[in-house]
Amino acid sequence: MSRRIKVSAALLALTLFFILIIAITRPPDDPFRGDAVTDPPFASLTYGVHTALWWDKTWAAIHLDWVRLMVFSHVKQIFPWEALEPRPGEWDFSRADEIVGEVERRGLKLVIRLTDSPVWSHPSVAGDKELTYIDAPPDNLDDFGNYCGTLAGRYAGRIAAYEVWNEPNLAREWGGRPPDAAAYVELLRVCSAAIRVADPEAIIISAGLAPTGTYTAEATPDDIYFQAMYDAGFQHYVDVVGLHAPGYAAPHIGPDEAEASGSQRFFSFRRVEDLREIMVKNGDAAHQVAILEFGWTTDIEGNNPDYAWYAVDEATQAQYMVEAYQYAADHWRPWVGLMSVIYIADPAWTPDDEEYWWGITTAEGRVRPAYIELANMAKYCGSRVIPARAPDSPEALGLVTVTPCD
Repeated sequence: MSRRIKVSAALLALTLFFILIIAITRPPDDPFRGDAVTDPPFASLTYGVHTALWWDKTWAAIHLDWVRLMVFSHVKQIFPWEALEPRPGEWDFSRADEIVGEVERRGLKLVIRLTDSPVWSHPSVAGDKELTYIDAPPDNLDDFGNYCGTLAGRYAGRIAAYEVWNEPNLAREWGGRPPDAAAYVELLRVCSAAIRVADPEAIIISAGLAPTGTYTAEATPDDIYFQAMYDAGFQHYVDVVGLHAPGYAAPHIGPDEAEASGSQRFFSFRRVEDLREIMVKNGDAAHQVAILEFGWTTDIEGNNPDYAWYAVDEATQAQYMVEAYQYAADHWRPWVGLMSVIYIADPAWTPDDEEYWWGITTAEGRVRPAYIELANMAKYCGSRVIPARAPDSPEALGLVTVTPCD
């Protein structure tokens, strides 16, 4: 063999060796394209909790203190249109002003859900007109845009983010009408434009979708509805994509495993990964995700059969919630930012209300183990880590103030 051939063979072998080394050491491809999120609106992770502050002022103050003690930074709260504008053009901001002030005094931030249309806004919707509101889009979208813009203008710089509507893929959240993704995107467009004018710095989030496989006039599967939202161009009107992740099995169980066990893909906390892949396929990997609702129900007594079949006991609820945040910290950063757990319970809820059983507190004022474990778990926000703490530590007892993430 000539010297030239020997050198060529050696170079080829060396090249193949380096190619092999690169292939072995290169990180695996990320199907969720976290690298595309280069300007995230929320720190990853941002810790939030859904509250019910509107109607009971005494408990509202206590609940906000509880949120602060959890070392969570964001409070997700409905600012009901029917209470703010009970009659066309007649506004009542008294309760909204109080809530914004109470939240600010505690150094917390607000994520407002824009829903609860007054009856006057949708006269075409059939139903009991004695009800204050029915979850239905208004007949005139400009009325909704006015609600969005009026709120954003009054509280410019004081509200961190707005979620526009809730679970529009369910008929019960769409005036009893069949879900219509294109119609929802038009409502989102009008609201987004109004907020942009009034408060350009506010974060706009699309509505969280209900995970479901039902495809009837009553519901549209979340993945099908989500793609239809892309077909209608919703991504142009938001800063963050809203998703819901109600828990079924343990947080580490993914959609593939759920399907392999004879269940359905949406029966998993990690269903959000399926929806993130839809984002990537639509060229929208740069948008961050907010998980606007997640949790596990504790209705093991079967008060609400539609939900009780996958209920867990309170200790398991606590374990799963902590594991969910840890899973997101380990696998979903930075494409998941805000994660808002449900609920600090409404004092008016009873065991007949399905929400009662999802809460990390009870309507009677008891904190469930989930509240304690969430308060004391380690928290990860960008490069900062708040370490886990003992339940009897000065920080856990509120004797030493800990600055939340964000």
